[in-house]
Amino acid sequence: MLSWFTGRPNTLLPVVVLIAAAASPLAVVEYQIPRERAFPHDPAVGRDGIVWYTDQQNSFIGRLDPSSGKITDYATPTPASGPHGIVIAPDGGVWYTAQRIGKLGRLDPKTGSIEEYSLPAGARDPHTPLIRKGLVWFTVQGSNMYGRFDPRTREAKVWIVPTNRALPYGMVNAPDGSIWVALFGTNKLGRIDGESGGLREITLPEGDARPRRLAVDESGVVWYSDFRRGYLGSYNPKSNAFKEWLSPGGTSSAPYGIAIVPDGRIFYDEARSGTIVAFDRKTEKMETVKIPTAGSIVRNMSVDSTRGRVWLALSGTGRIGKIDLK
Repeated sequence: MLSWFTGRPNTLLPVVVLIAAAASPLAVVEYQIPRERAFPHDPAVGRDGIVWYTDQQNSFIGRLDPSSGKITDYATPTPASGPHGIVIAPDGGVWYTAQRIGKLGRLDPKTGSIEEYSLPAGARDPHTPLIRKGLVWFTVQGSNMYGRFDPRTREAKVWIVPTNRALPYGMVNAPDGSIWVALFGTNKLGRIDGESGGLREITLPEGDARPRRLAVDESGVVWYSDFRRGYLGSYNPKSNAFKEWLSPGGTSSAPYGIAIVPDGRIFYDEARSGTIVAFDRKTEKMETVKIPTAGSIVRNMSVDSTRGRVWLALSGTGRIGKIDLK
């Protein structure tokens, strides 16, 4: 079933803040994936501290035990499925999007078995998954859709994004029960009603902005990486206010994966500099952490709040990265 929802564009001007960044005492520890040509795309960490990741090139789901450094991988049932996004459900199930074949997959961590589920016709290029109230939500970038899947009934429903070629990309839950999506093909964010599935679009002030990944803080403020312009941005739905900060690497730095760590800092990646940036919301100061192996691009991050760690998929180098915050 397809539904359409529209919103009123926002015309507020951004507040541009330029700040200098300092080197951080934090460090990235790398774990080499043994499989040849491994291409980790997204990571996800469970309550037990085990890290799961998608190996998009080889079509495997990987498991890293940080205590031993042991890596185990599991082949997806369909060869060349191209697993992309990954998320851990409350029951421990590992869900992923099979980008190249238009399916979702679930790996049982106890047995290692994987089951795949087909999406509605036309849902090409499933991208980022998330879990809300037992349902699996996901973006479908190539088909300009987003959707949700009910594991109990095995039924999926999709909606078309009103703006053509919006390329729905990153997706994240918000404290108020809504879901936010980055409309990477345009200068917009989308707010999805977590119950009805309705979408309202919010237009960013700069026409050439291209938000790619999102994080939402405890007060509901949406943080986004502006991949095209080289900025970290924020949008406050309560005040309808935007604010943005030029990334340390400049306008060509290509901010990408983003997350909020337990102490409230915003961590994000500069795809073109091999650098992680830590932004302090209180002081508005930035620190930079260099990734050891050149060529690493962090498309997504996962935070282990219990153990104070940030996990990174170091695409392009066949590695998983860890930053200890404590």
